[in-house]
Amino acid sequence: MVTVEMARAAADLAEGFILSTVEVPAPPERVFQALASDEVTRWWVYPGVFDTREWSGDVRVGGAWKASGVGRGKPYTLEGEFLEVDSPRRLVHTWRPAGAPDSASTTVTYALEPAGDGTRVTLRHTGFSSRETCMATCLGWESSFSELSRVFSSAGRDL
Repeated sequence: MVTVEMARAAADLAEGFILSTVEVPAPPERVFQALASDEVTRWWVYPGVFDTREWSGDVRVGGAWKASGVGRGKPYTLEGEFLEVDSPRRLVHTWRPAGAPDSASTTVTYALEPAGDGTRVTLRHTGFSSRETCMATCLGWESSFSELSRVFSSAGRDL
């Protein structure tokens, strides 16, 4: 039986960054695919708070991504650009509300490393200027990463 790993996340509100980690019962190549494809819609959720329904992306350095869904009962769209793509070890992209200036972007870095029979994913999300947004996003990453582990666990190591 595969155990679901609960994610951990912490926000440094003074510095404006989040650190989160989770172990996923799947190899790094498979987890990377789940982070960089429309599979995001299966795990990037926080029940009752936000629900990602669409994702598209050109996963290459300089390529764009876009995600949309419903958050707190209202539609939202996020977008960004891939800064680093080193499958299956590292993925870095910007993140901002659709249409916001580049100066409003934060940066998400995923580091993937083998851990036992699975993969440890460590996320660092930097550049928050609002303490409230940083904390809310921290809670979202913790919930979403727990769901990522749960989905792989219940699917027998595959989405």
